[in-house]
Amino acid sequence: MHKTSSRLLALLSLLQTRPAAAWSGEDLAGRLGITPRTVRRDMDRLRELGYPITAVKGPSGGYRLDAGAHLPPLLFDDDQAVALTIALQTAAAGTTLAEDAARALATIRQVMPPRLRHRMDTLRITAVRPPGSGDAPPADAHVLRDLSTAVHTRAELRFDYATDGTAAAGQRRRVQPHHLVTRRGRWYLLAWDLDRADWRTFRVDRVQPRTPTGPRFTPRELPGGDVAAFVTSRFRGSDGTTTDWPCRGEVVLGLPATAVAPFARDGIVEELGPDRCRLTLGSWSWTALAATIGSFDTDIEVIGPPGLNDAFARLASRCAHAARKPIPS
Repeated sequence: MHKTSSRLLALLSLLQTRPAAAWSGEDLAGRLGITPRTVRRDMDRLRELGYPITAVKGPSGGYRLDAGAHLPPLLFDDDQAVALTIALQTAAAGTTLAEDAARALATIRQVMPPRLRHRMDTLRITAVRPPGSGDAPPADAHVLRDLSTAVHTRAELRFDYATDGTAAAGQRRRVQPHHLVTRRGRWYLLAWDLDRADWRTFRVDRVQPRTPTGPRFTPRELPGGDVAAFVTSRFRGSDGTTTDWPCRGEVVLGLPATAVAPFARDGIVEELGPDRCRLTLGSWSWTALAATIGSFDTDIEVIGPPGLNDAFARLASRCAHAARKPIPS
């Protein structure tokens, strides 16, 4: 790289990949194709721009980019500008952060050079809330901040939790917060419930934190060790150690695979002919699985297991009873 500005940008990008460790001058020089002396001069230029560059002495020393008290000038390459635009337009959808994200994007756009500003302007993305999210209120930015702080500081939390979305149904909860996660457009707090002695997930839009926070705690080991897998498992009715559905069955439907696949969620659809396909699908209960499969308006042949046959029999009996019941005039 011959231009100083481009070289400084590349140098910053390298420093940011190791926020807690130092780069040696030789490694940086080798990465950028410059001399160690040029690296030292560039470090001085970055300090003049306001970036807190620390020189670390010793055999494992070098240069480290520390967190500063003031926001220094920001440098973005083309790919970073695109990533930033996409993130700000989509990440805050469904929260009260959406307006702040839009203002942040407008502020950053003003200081971008024309070339990058044009690239940002060509990205017009509308984040659509996923089906099933309903009319639930968005997560409050202040609540997200308070929960995030408690997770980071490992402080016990007390909060009122509206189990059905109304304040009148609020329950007092005491938890050890471990993770903030998003799933299908909603924010959730994953925590150890102290009164129930078990892991729980709480919808953030139903949480009203109480102050002050409680004592510090030592984080527990999450079953399985993977946050995404654990949350997926809990939402599927399992114990958190597996992402498989508790109930999983296999049927043959009298429909072409192309008609079933768009509505099979995470099921597996196998074509058996122009008007037949095999569907393997899971659910949290056998009855729920039978009802889901029954929503396909066609003949159904159950391959197995027996639990699915029994669920269809129970469901058929209930439907027959409902059909015989007279309709009030």
